[in-house]
Amino acid sequence: MAVSIRLSRQGAKKNPTYLIVAASDQGKRDGAYLERLGQYFPKAAKDKIKVNLEAVKAWQAKGARVTQTVGQLLKTIAE
Repeated sequence: MAVSIRLSRQGAKKNPTYLIVAASDQGKRDGAYLERLGQYFPKAAKDKIKVNLEAVKAWQAKGARVTQTVGQLLKTIAE
């Protein structure tokens, strides 16, 4: 089972919030996930991102792939 760190959409119509999750590659976008790693609020005044970086690094050490979008979000945190 391959694991990826990706976004899962939550929230209301035209007001999304996203969960950053570790999930199976074969699962649905908004389906079950293995662990919740953070949240992303794109409609906030300043794009607000909350992430547990230790958990992300632990999943990467286990071989989880980070999607392109989540990778870009993590770069903004690192800056």
